[in-house]
Amino acid sequence: MRKAVQRLTDRLPDLADRLVAEILRGDGEEWERPSGLRDDLWQVCHIGLGHGMEAILDPDRGRTDLEWAARLGRRRAEQGQPLDQLLRSYRLAGMVFWEAVVEAVAQDEPAHVPTLVRHATRTWYAIDEQSSTAAAAYHRTEYDLLRRNEERMQAVVDALLEGHGTDGGLLATANEVLGLPEQGRYAVVVLGQADMAARPGPAASRAGVQAAESVSTTGGIRFLWRMRAETQVALVALGNASLDELIEAVRPHVRAHAGVSPVVHALSELGTARWLAELALRTCWSDEPEIALLDRRLPAALVVSQPRLAGRLGRTVLGPLYEIDPVYRDVLLSTLTTWLECDGSAARAAARLYCHHNTVLNRLRRIEQLTGRLLARPGDLTEVVLALSAVRLLDPAPGLDS
Repeated sequence: MRKAVQRLTDRLPDLADRLVAEILRGDGEEWERPSGLRDDLWQVCHIGLGHGMEAILDPDRGRTDLEWAARLGRRRAEQGQPLDQLLRSYRLAGMVFWEAVVEAVAQDEPAHVPTLVRHATRTWYAIDEQSSTAAAAYHRTEYDLLRRNEERMQAVVDALLEGHGTDGGLLATANEVLGLPEQGRYAVVVLGQADMAARPGPAASRAGVQAAESVSTTGGIRFLWRMRAETQVALVALGNASLDELIEAVRPHVRAHAGVSPVVHALSELGTARWLAELALRTCWSDEPEIALLDRRLPAALVVSQPRLAGRLGRTVLGPLYEIDPVYRDVLLSTLTTWLECDGSAARAAARLYCHHNTVLNRLRRIEQLTGRLLARPGDLTEVVLALSAVRLLDPAPGLDS
């Protein structure tokens, strides 16, 4: 075997040519791509075959062939070459090498050809070791690249959500790393703390296993999730979807409350969208899970965005209710809330409260007496509604601690 390999050392360039031809015969289009891979293909084949020969001629020197296989595995992962293509090249290298050995022995010492059969298993075992080493290095490098790519993706999403989308460099990076154009239809979703582990899925990440936890698509809507202090935030690429479709995509996964921003049309507006989604989340107050769309809760959002002023409004308008018996006060506030939810219909409110509609009217008149506001007067009604939002949302409204 060593004699045969010794005779092949002078033919190493020819063997590299043959191996390159075999590789290109199966996947030449891959190597034609402008990635620079074809430029070093011959050199890689020449070096790899050379290390294989050295392992046979000088086994005491160490497994330089395995060291080379590890380096090649790392390189191909960094270049983005498919692993199957790399492993195929090793199988072809084994074939070219073995055929060359048989040819050399058959030409110079044909009587020894049968003896080579005993070396065939050893040769293919060595090829298997090399390809396994290359694959292991490939997988380690791929994992490291995915982790770095995930970290980069997270940093870009964070920067956009913090409102740094006016940075031209960040916009170019967002397009490269996230595939997000500068102009588009975007929104932001903020999940409350109880929903931290409930993301819309199934995960369909473009970046691999690591990123699958932070990138998902549902119904054509793309979510890029980020953890924050007490919430989870999604940068949402809507495509052609409406906000109602976005809400339906999120709804099955909401366990507490969620806030949804209006649609924005540029990456530079995502910082504002995040703030508006957080405001929308703060307008949720019921015990049941709510998904708050900001544009449908603007009065309540105004209240939570100005807590000191809203607290003063609550004290001024509803303060007298906090001077009566707490149980009766809760009855009055519950009646007022239900009446407003029923669009001012005493009959419908009575049906929901399981009482007579005159009872509802009497309680509303009592509220008017205590507050000095007439619910039939639009200006007074506006004050009462905003004051009620302050009492519910500021928990408790400043100065109204019971």
